[in-house]
Amino acid sequence: MQYIYGIHAVDSLLRQNPRSVQRLWAQQGREDNRIGALLELAQNQGVPVARETRRALDEMVKGRHQGIVAETLDLPVHGDTSAPNLWQEADLLRAVDEKGGPVLILVLDGVTDPHNLGACLRSADAAGVDAVVVPKDKSADLNPVSRKVACGAAEVVPFVRVTNLARTLQALKERGVWLFGTAGEAEKSIYDSDLTLSMALVMGAEGSGLRRLTREHCDHLVRLPMAGSVSSLNVSVATGVCLFEARRQRLAALSQNL
Repeated sequence: MQYIYGIHAVDSLLRQNPRSVQRLWAQQGREDNRIGALLELAQNQGVPVARETRRALDEMVKGRHQGIVAETLDLPVHGDTSAPNLWQEADLLRAVDEKGGPVLILVLDGVTDPHNLGACLRSADAAGVDAVVVPKDKSADLNPVSRKVACGAAEVVPFVRVTNLARTLQALKERGVWLFGTAGEAEKSIYDSDLTLSMALVMGAEGSGLRRLTREHCDHLVRLPMAGSVSSLNVSVATGVCLFEARRQRLAALSQNL
């Protein structure tokens, strides 16, 4: 049994995968509009609703629940048809083959903090990313913490866990996807790079950065120019900056073609 908590995460779960929700717990005495909307949504989806004290909800989950907790017996796993955004590698490659325009993929290599994963998913959704790819080993997975931080993006952004990241990167390259890896020592700034192509943005772990084999598969290494005294950004912040630079360039190119 697991618990998904927080208004945005629970709302997205109820809309995208209501069958996984066994019961919705709401805090006693909370009658605001956002809680009321979730209770109505749950009832419309046939999800049982119960009330509990704030202390009881605090004991259910470790994070800030905002007065709402969804009880799930089995969270969806990759390949589960009830969660269509949990892809296999074959789903990713098929999506690349079938998309009519340039793809934008986010690859997280060794990001182990679920808070960072959730924040990256949220930015990926906002920037229009086609899929987020992570290795099965040495990587955070979708759990209650990452889902809470993602604010609903964990239920909608295609999420791909792969056994062999290097093999997946090579398969993407063979399909015309350019790999842009981020590295603090890179000579070229991301702002001087053409991000309108079919591309995958490859982000490494904080501190250690990209693993050697991942780095070797990248077509380009780019950096974020830093103006202050700190040498780097949190990986989720850097991911958001890079993704929205790609988004900006693509919107500009689209407007020029109109």
